[in-house]
Amino acid sequence: MKKQNIPFSKRIQTAVLCLGLIALLSPSTFPLERGDNSGDRAPSSITVILVRHAEKAIVPAENKDPDLSSAGLARAEELARVFGDTGIAAIYATQYKRTQQTAKPLADKLKLPIIQVEAKKTAELVKQIRARNAGQVVFIAGHNNSVPEIIAALGGPELPIIPEDQFDNLYILTVHSDGSAKLLKMKYGSPILASGQAMPKP
Repeated sequence: MKKQNIPFSKRIQTAVLCLGLIALLSPSTFPLERGDNSGDRAPSSITVILVRHAEKAIVPAENKDPDLSSAGLARAEELARVFGDTGIAAIYATQYKRTQQTAKPLADKLKLPIIQVEAKKTAELVKQIRARNAGQVVFIAGHNNSVPEIIAALGGPELPIIPEDQFDNLYILTVHSDGSAKLLKMKYGSPILASGQAMPKP
């Protein structure tokens, strides 16, 4: 039997939708509102998609805020293609150009603003997500040290810092209202993009 090749973007969309469905079927996702006589239940799980910024340009050491390289820009476009139909409701990125540029094609496609958060203020970011994004899908572009930190702060496992030469890690974290979380780790934006063209080298 010939193996059917499913496009990566479709697999990502299916993964996000399945995680959302699992969250919706979890009893802890539907807490009864105290003091509400209507008896309505509202989903409060959050699906958080996290990536490290894409490849950055090679610049002098004194430049602490480089732009993305051509490879990084191609990877950012891939994010827009992969996640354009996954129901993302909010996009967060740090104050640096590399994270802003990583999120920009996706934000443009979805017509969403990029909510800027300071790279070192993980606790503030997590508080903001919990307060504003219950029941939603959220996208975060961070850094090799902040992405694992955010995952742990949201209730996920403690992960090591992402190696400096890795830009293709993709994390999908489902956070339930009871504080539990489930993490799916994948890779995206392989050197051969969906168009069949090689990703430019940094």
